Amino acid sequence: QVQLVESGGGLVQAGGSLRLSCAASGSIFSINAMGWYRQAPGKQRELVAVISSGGSADYADSVKGRFTISRDIAKNTVYLQMNSLKPEDTAVYYCNAGIRARWTSREYDYWGQGTQVTVSS
Repeated sequence: QVQLVESGGGLVQAGGSLRLSCAASGSIFSINAMGWYRQAPGKQRELVAVISSGGSADYADSVKGRFTISRDIAKNTVYLQMNSLKPEDTAVYYCNAGIRARWTSREYDYWGQGTQVTVSS
């Protein structure tokens, strides 16, 4: 069994900061890319940021310069530091990872349960 567990969401005023964490656990052989997506009410889920196993990061244009993704390989954990938050950042944030479990030779996409981020104006 493999699972992703997110934490760190909450309510913050515009201009504030939050840090999201996502820890992968279970029978993990390897983890490839890890990333964060978000889904606002009435909108499609969108990519926020992604980081490769080698540490290369990419961001949605809407968050460049404000959000920073990082990962701790030893802890199987990915973080999203969100600064200068805006009301339009309000969404449910989901963690995603490409994981190869110990019982298979294939890599599969895994998702966390989501964590709510609400930015008040």
